[in-house]
Amino acid sequence: MLLSEAWEKYCFDKKIEGYSPLTLKMYGFQFNLLKRYFGDVTVIDITIGNLK
Repeated sequence: MLLSEAWEKYCFDKKIEGYSPLTLKMYGFQFNLLKRYFGDVTVIDITIGNLK
């Protein structure tokens, strides 16, 4: 699954849970930074070491 697909599913789930639009906007900002750094790669290509 690509990062962008994972984000869409995560965001949809959090909207259902009632997260505020501002919270989702900030999560989206963090997602965009992650995606800019790694590209739209598959989730399994990112390791904990990469994130550190």
